[in-house]
Amino acid sequence: MAKGELSPSKPVFADSHPPMLVPRNFRLLEELEKGEKGIGDGSCSYGLEDGDDIMMSNWNGTIIGPGHTVHENRIYSLKITCGENYPDAPPQVQFLSRVNLPFVNQTNGRVDPHNLAVLASWSRNSSIETVLVEIRKEMASLNNRKLPQPPEGSTF
Repeated sequence: MAKGELSPSKPVFADSHPPMLVPRNFRLLEELEKGEKGIGDGSCSYGLEDGDDIMMSNWNGTIIGPGHTVHENRIYSLKITCGENYPDAPPQVQFLSRVNLPFVNQTNGRVDPHNLAVLASWSRNSSIETVLVEIRKEMASLNNRKLPQPPEGSTF
């Protein structure tokens, strides 16, 4: 092989940098925009707790209980906190409305990240929307759809 020729066994890429990761605030801005537009059928929604929160850390979420379950027509309020390592680390999720689910601490409403699959197997591709939709799916699961619930309107 002549000097300066490329070896066929060693390809050269014009851009050999790893894929660029979207910075935290850009990612949260995307989520805010999507949350303000609403998710699908409107059964889950989310937005910033305070529009002046420049770090976009504190969010409110709402889940309307799935039909044909003990959760039907109930509106559940949640607090979602995106820490400084979000989206590489999952958000902290806490129910403000009382709910009886196996992954929710019955003293303070916190969702145990080890007992909810979407948080336990968190990836940077997951989002606030993903968390709310998965919690709603869990409400409708065979194990949870008939669990006795606290009085409607009660809070942690």
